[in-house]
Amino acid sequence: MDRVDSMPPRLPPLAGSDGEGEDAADAYAAAPLLNCLLREVAEPAGDPGTFRLRASGRLMRVRGARRPTAPEVYVDGTWRRLDHTALVELTAEELRRVTGLSNSELPAEMTDSRDTVAALLAARSAATPPDDPYVRSEQSLITGHPYHPAPKTRGGGPTAGWLPYAPEAYARFPLELLGVREDAVAEEGDTTPLDVFGQAPAGYRLLPAHPWQLDLVGSRPAIRAAFADGRLVRLGRTARPLWPTAAVRTLYAAEDDLFVKFSLDVRITNDIRRLWRHDLLKLRRTDAATAAAFTAMSAPADHPADHATDRPGGASAAWLSDRGYRTADFAFEELAVLVRDGLREHTAPGTTPLLAAALVEGFEGSPLDGLGDPSAWWTAYLRHVVPPVLEAFARHGVVVEAHLQNTLVAVDAHGTPVQALFRDAEGVKLLTDVDRAAGWERLVYCLIVNNVTELAALLAERHPGWDPWPAVRAELAGHGLPGITDAITALLTAPTLPGKTNLLLRWTGADGADARYLPLANPLARA
Repeated sequence: MDRVDSMPPRLPPLAGSDGEGEDAADAYAAAPLLNCLLREVAEPAGDPGTFRLRASGRLMRVRGARRPTAPEVYVDGTWRRLDHTALVELTAEELRRVTGLSNSELPAEMTDSRDTVAALLAARSAATPPDDPYVRSEQSLITGHPYHPAPKTRGGGPTAGWLPYAPEAYARFPLELLGVREDAVAEEGDTTPLDVFGQAPAGYRLLPAHPWQLDLVGSRPAIRAAFADGRLVRLGRTARPLWPTAAVRTLYAAEDDLFVKFSLDVRITNDIRRLWRHDLLKLRRTDAATAAAFTAMSAPADHPADHATDRPGGASAAWLSDRGYRTADFAFEELAVLVRDGLREHTAPGTTPLLAAALVEGFEGSPLDGLGDPSAWWTAYLRHVVPPVLEAFARHGVVVEAHLQNTLVAVDAHGTPVQALFRDAEGVKLLTDVDRAAGWERLVYCLIVNNVTELAALLAERHPGWDPWPAVRAELAGHGLPGITDAITALLTAPTLPGKTNLLLRWTGADGADARYLPLANPLARA
């Protein structure tokens, strides 16, 4: 294969060829890829926005910092613009040089992610956003993970196969209802909420199914045999549609205030999104430990300092419990469905929950739009999001995966945060199972790098001259929790923070759960 140096970069589409839609899709798709490329295999080189790729030595420059755009490379004495296709080619060649490995899958995923964005933009232009601000926030993520090379890949299948189920296209749809013969049911925990969706015939249990997943796996031999011999029967569809959330495979039944999470045999970001057997079998233990931690946080304290999450005039943090799962023993992973708590019993009265990732990406009705001095809003966000994650770790040995897509923030009528809600027991780690140092590193990455840093960067971009980091330092320094005081002190002075290497992880074919980090400059130390 030719070296990158000899490949002439493609120029962007000519004006009038495909219009703004193609340019917009390129820009949305390029931003997270550039973030990965510049973080993992490049270094600053002179002027702001200019970088040197470490393996090839080539110069690249971009516009913008938080979401870089308009990539150019220096070729034959001049800067040449890269469209998305050329950016993928350059990235692949650079990774071959860095790792000595070839990979045909990841470039295809990058292209699929970009084509998905184009299809989503077209679909959104002809669709009506949901009225519910919570659902609207869940369905707002066109860019998605800001540090993943292919955050919107949908498995490379035809658009017609996945678009009807895409949250970013404002989709909503009914579930398929199956009946599983009672002697073939496998379940654990409280699955009774599933029965609200319909009624199974005598001798069967109701098993809701995601229609996309049923399309993907319904013709597999074990499932076909179960339909043929009566262990599995079709019972129609739910009477009401459900809303897909940002996770794609997790749906919200608004009228019933219930979340259901399905297996989806499609790679989304780093993993095939199945409910894997090993995760399901440890789910109840993990969820029970996390739920107990949050219950303890909300209990009356003997001393005002005993519970860092109790705030005057505010509500305690909440955990959306993954209560149980139900599936068929002949298709344990393929047809699994997980039951998750709804919002109403956990959310403070008179407040509106919003997805934290949507605050970073932006959506119609965001409380950050038109915000004046952001200081009070930011202080409120930090005081509700940061303490429960620290306390769960310090007092209860629970590492909550508090990244942006797992964090909801409930805001009052003025848009001010008054409560945080967290979700996804699948991503939780218990210190009885993992090394404490590794658990703390994971907490810092999810909470500080993925969550706080991203929102801080957005606010700083919108409010030039305003510094978000003194408030973060103050919030972290204010917690004298057992066992982590020294860790927090070290965090405030450490020169670097851990940054996950999603680009290299995917290129080398590492397991999606096998997080690898590189050092990033620590803004807390500079504050």
